[in-house]
Amino acid sequence: MRIAVVAPLMESVPPKLYGGTERVASYLTEELVRQGHDVTLFAAGDSVTRARLRAVVPQGLRLDPGCRDPMAYHVMLLDEVLRAADEFDVIHFHLDYLQFPSVHKLAAPSVTTLHGRLDGTETVRILRRFSHVPVVSISHAQRSPAPEANWLATIYHGLPTDLLPFRPQSEGYLAFLGRISPEKRPDRAIAIARRAGVPLRIAAKVDKADTAYFEERIRPLLAGPGVEFVGEISDGEKGAFLGGALGVLFPIDWPEPFGLVMIEALACGTPVIGYRCGSVPEIVTEGVTGFVVDDLPAAIASVHRLANIDRRRCRERFERHFTAQRMASEYVAAYRRVAEVRTATAA
Repeated sequence: MRIAVVAPLMESVPPKLYGGTERVASYLTEELVRQGHDVTLFAAGDSVTRARLRAVVPQGLRLDPGCRDPMAYHVMLLDEVLRAADEFDVIHFHLDYLQFPSVHKLAAPSVTTLHGRLDGTETVRILRRFSHVPVVSISHAQRSPAPEANWLATIYHGLPTDLLPFRPQSEGYLAFLGRISPEKRPDRAIAIARRAGVPLRIAAKVDKADTAYFEERIRPLLAGPGVEFVGEISDGEKGAFLGGALGVLFPIDWPEPFGLVMIEALACGTPVIGYRCGSVPEIVTEGVTGFVVDDLPAAIASVHRLANIDRRRCRERFERHFTAQRMASEYVAAYRRVAEVRTATAA
């Protein structure tokens, strides 16, 4: 198939550091190419891909000090896609709902993967208003605020099987990976580790919007013993960081749509302790790949049960359910479905 993948412009594809949506777009694009499809990636100019790259900006906007209005560049991105639409059999958007008013004008059918939380009033209204737009969820839990949306499929994220190596032995510390923010609850991770008596390493990005939270709520907690703040790490550093962990703490306090960190951990053979929010019960298999908990005492108790988890089964679960190959194959099936609907409607 001739496929256009349209990524956000805030980061390169793949991102140099943090960036979940751009990372998934990269894994999908490269696997589609590997499977023999003709793929064009609309993305920032510093992206690295085996697909045909159409760059709208020279580099990811987050790292461009001269960028004052990211939305302006995304409007230009959408215009580029609209102009080139007749070159493709399907267009796959990763831009949330920016393109919704335009999809009926496209010369090719489209699929939109919704990567964010959908429980905001405005988002629910958008999905109701544009209920004709085919959308893909990244977990079943993500759908719950908007069951009336035009859901095409639920397709879990996937990683290349050779991206993160399996580590049969841990180095005895707990890990927190991702972003410092109130909904990710790094304060909970610190409390769990300290009360369990196990060292914690935190590798996380601090967005400008979360700087005050970090300085006021998290930095004071780092002064105590047993916690090491590593900062933001690259893809190349993840294998050692996650693979060396006894377990990954995922103590979220929001309806997480997916949580890429969880399957990155499983790829390394590292179990996950996650709070029962959003997608966590769909990703973590209780007692097999980790533990799903409801409160701090249960999380602390689960730390002491991590040694009972077979790390090879974590890796096996990843290989069975969360690979890029599986993800791409499911998206191709979705592409063919919307293409058939377009053909039938035109007839």
